[in-house]
Amino acid sequence: MNITIQSVKFDAADHLQGFIEQKVSKLDVFFDGIIDAEVILKLDKAESSENKVAEINLKVPGGDLFAKKQNKSFEEAVDSSCEALRKQLIKYKEKVKAK
Repeated sequence: MNITIQSVKFDAADHLQGFIEQKVSKLDVFFDGIIDAEVILKLDKAESSENKVAEINLKVPGGDLFAKKQNKSFEEAVDSSCEALRKQLIKYKEKVKAK
């Protein structure tokens, strides 16, 4: 799986990029047909402390799966996005098997 990390209007630290690659590559366990993963990190203009946004788009055969989460830190946002995608991948895998 090819993982692309894009940070909008800031440079993501190396440890953050490593964390993201580790989390996203673990999604292969639930479905091994993932082609690409695109991660976009950005800061929301909201004045609250939960202004870190992570969007993850997974390309799978026959479509895309997407999750967008907002949290206090990018790590938490990526973590909750991966959790949402894990659920989507399990449903997608069952749907593919049913065909």
